[in-house]
Amino acid sequence: MQSVIVGAGVIGMLSAYRLAQAGSDVVLLESGSTGREASWAGGGIVSPLYPWRYSEAVTALAHWSQDFYPQLGEQLREQTGVDPEVHRTGLYWLDLDDQDQALAWARQHGRELLAVPMDEVHRAVPALGAGFSRAVYMPDVANVRNPRLLQALHAALLALPNVRLLENCQATGFLLEGSRVVGVRTSQGEQRADQVVVAAGAWSAELLATLDLALPVKPMKGQMILYKCAEDFLPSMVLAKRRYAIPRKDGHILVGSTLEDVGFDKQPTADALASLKKTAEQLLPALADAQVVKHWAGLRPGSPDGIPYIGAAPGVEGLWLNCGHFRNGLVLAPASCRLLVDLMLGQAPTIDPAPYAPATRLA
Repeated sequence: MQSVIVGAGVIGMLSAYRLAQAGSDVVLLESGSTGREASWAGGGIVSPLYPWRYSEAVTALAHWSQDFYPQLGEQLREQTGVDPEVHRTGLYWLDLDDQDQALAWARQHGRELLAVPMDEVHRAVPALGAGFSRAVYMPDVANVRNPRLLQALHAALLALPNVRLLENCQATGFLLEGSRVVGVRTSQGEQRADQVVVAAGAWSAELLATLDLALPVKPMKGQMILYKCAEDFLPSMVLAKRRYAIPRKDGHILVGSTLEDVGFDKQPTADALASLKKTAEQLLPALADAQVVKHWAGLRPGSPDGIPYIGAAPGVEGLWLNCGHFRNGLVLAPASCRLLVDLMLGQAPTIDPAPYAPATRLA
């Protein structure tokens, strides 16, 4: 089977990796450089920010992926020599309005979530600022160093003889024979295939509109900042008022993020920088004396309720979707790509595909 995948973020690359491992010939198209959009720009927390506020559809993908990530990270490290740093730090949520709901959700789903006295939190995270009154802690939450995950996937794909990666290759439309897609028109010419997968993140809707398919996915800008501290400065992730701080193994600290509906504008702004620095210093006061190493923005693929579209596109044979993951592309990628490949190969799906099916959701 010859497959073309449009979009080389984490969803496109991992879909290509799974299809190629199953024996398909894969051409992966990327309009810019591999893995440089939302997958690169995010924080890499291997959990939705507030998992109890999401539907069961998101929860099912998140739990499968969370359980699989350590295995994926080790597999890629062994294959490529690039360590994605799946780093289990745990996560503290501070001053939740819906703490009781969170604890009930965790009991229902068999996930460890503990109410922790604030003096215990301050002992565990000495850098944490004052002024917080209560906390819950999930010890099993990890973060993945997403740029390194993308580097590892890129290296793994380059090592596979049945994968071809075309960068700076803009998909502009589809090749049709009757109601069947038989390839993609691109800035580098036609790419014919038995199956086409759209995994183009925030740009997916624009591409599908050329087939008169209305996909309710739009860009949602997010900005982040990065500090460099001592390696033991922040032992756990902390989250308050929808903002978070994430420690990397080498002492880098990410603080994010904004949520802005401004179309395809990816320009970092001074207002966001000031807001993120204020958040950083409230969470971790010592950061007031630290220099911001980097400030950037990315475009998330916003979708209704954050539920991705995974499966066959309606009314167009040979066309598949794996897009619309909103804030949780990295979190949901392993399960989403496993499900997509199960469906494409006609295998029994690992996860119930019904909640993500484009055929019912786009009808």
